[in-house]
Formats: sequence, C-alpha cells, structure tokens
Amino acid sequence: MRKKVLEVKDLAISFKTQHGILHAIRGVSFDLYKGETLAIVGESGSGKSVSAKTILGLLAGNSIYENGEILYDGLDLTQVDEEAMHNIRGSKISMIFQDPMSSLNPIQTVGKQIAEALICKLGMPKAMAKERVIELLTRVGISEPEKRYKQYPHQFSGGMRQRIVIAIALANDAEILICDEPTTSLDVTIQGQILELINELKLSRDLSIIFITHDLGVVANVADRIAVMYAGKIVEYGETDEIFYDPRHPYTWALLSSMPNLATSKHLDAISGTPPNMIFPPKGDAFAPRNKYAMKIDFEEQPPMFKVTDTHYAATWLLHPDAPKVELPEATIRLRENRGKLHYGK
Repeated sequence: MRKKVLEVKDLAISFKTQHGILHAIRGVSFDLYKGETLAIVGESGSGKSVSAKTILGLLAGNSIYENGEILYDGLDLTQVDEEAMHNIRGSKISMIFQDPMSSLNPIQTVGKQIAEALICKLGMPKAMAKERVIELLTRVGISEPEKRYKQYPHQFSGGMRQRIVIAIALANDAEILICDEPTTSLDVTIQGQILELINELKLSRDLSIIFITHDLGVVANVADRIAVMYAGKIVEYGETDEIFYDPRHPYTWALLSSMPNLATSKHLDAISGTPPNMIFPPKGDAFAPRNKYAMKIDFEEQPPMFKVTDTHYAATWLLHPDAPKVELPEATIRLRENRGKLHYGK
C-alpha cells in the first residue's frame, strides 16, 4: 500500500483586492503519495500556484484562509505557527520557482547561497557545508563544481541557474519538492534536461513531487498522476494515461486540443473565451461559457465529481447517466489512436 505523505482537504483561499474578494481556491482536495509526481495543470489564474504556496505558508498578506486542511506528518499546516512552518519549509518541503534569477541573490556566490541552507537549517560547519555543496553541484549536473562554487548567478545560463535552485531545494534532503513552472523560461532542449534531472532525483531519492504547469505536454513523460484545475477547482484528475487517452472533462479536451504533438493536424485549436472573473464566481460550471458541449444545467449548478474508474474522476455533467452522448474532439481521438507512439515536452 502506498504511503500518503500529503493530504489537502477542501481548501478554500481568497484574496482582498481593491475591487472585492477574489475567490482563488474553491474547495481543492488532492493527495500526494511517496515517490510519485503529481502534476497540477491549468491556465494562468486557475489557482495552481496559490495551492502550492498555501502548503508552504507563502501567501501574500491580503490572503484569506476560508476553509480546509493540509495534513503533513500529523500536522495541519494551515494551523501551525511560523516557527513550526520555518522548520518544515526548506527542510521537509521545498519549492522551485519559475524564475531562478528572482530566487537567487545576485551579489552572493552560488556556493554561499547553497551552503546557507545547510548552515542555517542543520547547523553544519562551514567546511563540511562546502563539501556538501560541491557534491550537490555535481549531482545536479554542473561541471567544475569547485570553480562554480565561487561564481555569481549572472555567470550562469538560465538552465544552469535552475540547476542551482534545485540544489538549494534539495540541500536538506526534503521529502516533498514543489516545482512551480520550473521550465517555463527555458528553451525546449534545456526544458528536457531539467525535466530529466528532476525525474532522476525523484527516483534516486524517492521524492514526492508536485509539478505545476500550464502545459500538459511538459509533464506527459514525468507525471504519475495529473490534476486539471480551472477557476479555483480541480475539474478532473487521474493517472497520466487516463488524462491523455481517456479524458472526460471538456476543459481537458480543450487543453489537449491546443497542445502540439506528433499527431497535430494543420492547425491547433485555441480555447475560446476567457477565464471567469473570480471576484464574481459563476453559479454553475465555471467552464460553461467556453464549453461548446455545455447544457442548461451547466449554467445553473456545479457538477459533482463523477467516478470514471477507481483512479479517475471528472466534474462534468456529461458523465451523468441522463446526459446526451457527444462526439469527441478530433485531438482526443488522435491521441487514442496514437497511444504509446507520441512524445511530448522535448
């Protein structure tokens, strides 16, 4: 039986803005198991990063905790004080952010920045910390680590800076690694290298990873399970093969249709319309105004999570027994026909 290392239950987070209360997270629940990669996918503003930052207590001062629990190692992280969170953050649960330059101090050497995590968190002597930093730099694929130890962030490429951030995140042997769009600012070749590195580290250290991205293709080859988010809710989740080859929510269909792959036809389908204004959350299914398959009930009532398999669920009224049958999008049909033949993210 797999060990559950993190459990998020019915999480609801809002923000005070000058225009009103913005409902960013609306009842999000998911589990993370030992040694797995859970990808959280959705457009900008869907609530992916807010969910991740809530886990580490990194929300802005205008945030409002509405409801929910985040259970880790017998603790509810929504209720612990800052001292307890400080002991968890970076030591037990670490995070890699999208832009490595904003995560690194430009006037400190990279060696000092990695060593700081060891000295401050573990009380490690400086000489021992330096040895450990050299090991970490080597582990994340940085050549000439003794020389690089003394260099500054601007002396590294974007891909190398992201490797340094990964080294900092893993310095204290964290159990959970949260990756918030870690490859977005990198070119395709470097993206593939970083994804391969993260996957190698997961396997060698038995890490549990939450991988946040707007691009399903990025995680196709690294995720064990995928949760699709829209307007502050998880609308579909399942094992990776289930999401790619048997998707059930129209939003997942739209994401897959807008994603290039080896089966792509002459054009990509854009997702029409715009995400809803979450200061005024919609009454029914938030995706209904953009959904060509929407029925009357979609505009009146939010759908529950319907069970597809023991591991696959989707919140769409199309799964109701009385719903009409619809013709699947061409992209979904192509993916099924080419199952096992396609590669993404590189």
